[in-house]
Amino acid sequence: MARILIIDEDPKIRRFLGINLRAIGHLVEEAERKPAGIRFWQEREFDLVILDLGQPAMIGPEFLAVLENKGTVPTIILSECADEVMIVKVLDLGANDYVVKPFSIGELIARVRVALRKVQPRDAPRIVEAGDVRIDLAERRVTRDGRDIHLTKREFDLLKTLASRPDHVLPHQFLVKTVWGHVRGNAITYLRGYIMQLREKLERTPSCPTIIVTEPAAGYRLRTDQEQTRSILDDRWQVKRKMKNE
Repeated sequence: MARILIIDEDPKIRRFLGINLRAIGHLVEEAERKPAGIRFWQEREFDLVILDLGQPAMIGPEFLAVLENKGTVPTIILSECADEVMIVKVLDLGANDYVVKPFSIGELIARVRVALRKVQPRDAPRIVEAGDVRIDLAERRVTRDGRDIHLTKREFDLLKTLASRPDHVLPHQFLVKTVWGHVRGNAITYLRGYIMQLREKLERTPSCPTIIVTEPAAGYRLRTDQEQTRSILDDRWQVKRKMKNE
């Protein structure tokens, strides 16, 4: 799974690319205008950027500066310009690939695979801690306060998927496809059921989760903000203690 930014003023192309890239498991963000897309590019972390260059005259100093500074992020340029001089210029500036429109989706996806292979692999976390829960991804072991928590294979696979990208929102359909391998009509219902089961086993207060957090209309996030989590739990403990004393 890679996080990909598409910058293209044509909504049909953005939708076409977005659907096909999401279908093979990537997280995709879209930007319509170059200024907004360049701000996204500067402010956020992406594994790949697909940029519609448009006409050669649209290569401005801001774009050149970003391309140079973000040289570690693979970039695929889309353009209707097939001029060899322009292609060489853009590649020399640091772009990884240059695709002339029109193109087939099979060709572009192959180029995406090649570009992503060149990315320095990010080491997935072996141990993830969220509050008092410790997840050992390699050993498939989960503990809370040092005590083992038994999870079924499916529960652990779901938790592992969330823990592989901690503090990132993972869409419902991505989780379903990764854990179950397919998306059916009632798949989201199954997902919610397993999320509830995990919360029952991991959360101090399952009805008010602080570890597996729902992002409305987006998906779920494994939250590892330990200080905030500890603060919330401390507040609850203080309330319970006060009620008991009263």
